[in-house]
Amino acid sequence: MLSSLQITTKMQAQLHKICSNIGWLPAYIWQRATRNWMMPTSPLHLIIAIADHFEPSMTHEFRYADLREQERRLIAWCRDYPRMAGPWVDSDGCCLRHTYFYPAEQYNGDLVELLAEHCREGWGEIEIHLHHGVDERDTAENTERVLLEFRDYLAAHGCLARLDGEERPRYAFVHGNWALANSAGGQFCGVDKEMEILAQTGCYADFTLPSAPHPAQVAKINSLYECALPLHEPIPHRRGRHLIVGRRPEVFPLIVQGPLMLDFSRVSREAYFPHIENSEITAKNPPTMDRLQLWKRAAITVAGRPDWLFIKLHCHGLDPREQAAMTGASISNFLRHLLMSAKNRNYQVHFVTAREMVNIILAACEGYNGDPGQYRNHRLKAIRSGMKTHRNHSVGSSPTRQEP
Repeated sequence: MLSSLQITTKMQAQLHKICSNIGWLPAYIWQRATRNWMMPTSPLHLIIAIADHFEPSMTHEFRYADLREQERRLIAWCRDYPRMAGPWVDSDGCCLRHTYFYPAEQYNGDLVELLAEHCREGWGEIEIHLHHGVDERDTAENTERVLLEFRDYLAAHGCLARLDGEERPRYAFVHGNWALANSAGGQFCGVDKEMEILAQTGCYADFTLPSAPHPAQVAKINSLYECALPLHEPIPHRRGRHLIVGRRPEVFPLIVQGPLMLDFSRVSREAYFPHIENSEITAKNPPTMDRLQLWKRAAITVAGRPDWLFIKLHCHGLDPREQAAMTGASISNFLRHLLMSAKNRNYQVHFVTAREMVNIILAACEGYNGDPGQYRNHRLKAIRSGMKTHRNHSVGSSPTRQEP
C-alpha cells in the first residue's frame, strides 16, 4: 500500500507533466470535439511509416559506443530485422520498413554503407538526423555546413531522393533532442533560422513531431501542414497552413506529425491522469491494437481526403533497451493482428518510408485518388533506382485524379 505522502508526491509529478504540456491541450480538446464527426464512411487506407532515430553509437552513459560495438549492433540489426518483418506484407505486398534517420554528426562511411546495403535489399531508406547545440549553441553557418556535407555523403551512397527530376538531393529530417528550429529554449540547437537552412539545403519534410512531453512540443498537433510564419524566425512551425486537396504545397519543409493523444484507459489508482500517447514505440510501450485505435482517432489527413489516414510512428531502433520492441515478439504479434483486422474489417494497410509518405501526401494535395499505394514514387524519386521493395504483387490500377 502506498502512503498518503507517496500518493500525494505521485499525483504532483503526474499533474506537473500535464501542466507542462498545457500548450497543446486546447488544440487537443478542439480536435476531439470536431474530428469525431469527420471519420470517413468509405474504406480506410492506413498509411504507416516508422521514423527511426537510428543511432548505432547510443549508450546511456554520456559517451558513444566504440566503433566495433556500433558495427556489431548494425550487423545484428541487418540480420534480425528481415526475419521479423519478412512474413508480414501490406495491401501492396510490401513489408514494414523503417526510415533510418542517421545522425549527421556521427557519420562513418563504413557503417552507413552497411546500412545502405540493407536498404538496397528493400528494408528501408536512410534520411538525416542531427544532434547539435548540446554543449553550447550551434551557429547557422556550422549547421548549414554539416547538413550539406552529410546530404552529399548520403547521396554518394545512393541514398536520399530527387524532386521532379532536379539534380539537387532532397531529404527528410528529424531533429535530435526534439529542438527543431530552436524550440527548446535555446538548448540542443541555438539556431533561430534553422527551418530556413533546412529549406535551403533540400529538406522536403520534417518528421520530428510529436515531442510531448518534451517542452519543444508546439501547440499545433495531429496535422500535416506548411509553416505559416517566416522560416528565418525561431519555431516557425508553431503555426501552419493545413495541407488540402486541390492546393499544391509551396513552403518546404512540410511538417509531418505523428499522433498525439491522451489515453484515458490507463487511469488507475497508480496513474491518476491520462497517459500521453505520443506514437513512440518502446519496449515498455510496444505497438498494440488499442494504441492503433488512438492513432486512427488522431485523424491525421490531407483535408478533403479523409479516407487516407497518415500514421507516423517513431522509435530508437538501436537503443539497447528497445531491441525487444523492434525485432521481437511484440511487433510481430502487432503486425499479425493488424493485417488480420484489415482483412476482416475491409480496410487497407500501406507500409511506407518517409519519402513514400510525403509522395502520397503530395498526390492527395494534387487531387489524386484511388489506392494511395500507387503514389509511393509520385514526385520524390529515390536516387538509387532499382531497389528491391519485397512486393509479392504489383498495384494494377492506374493513377486517377479527382477534381478539386
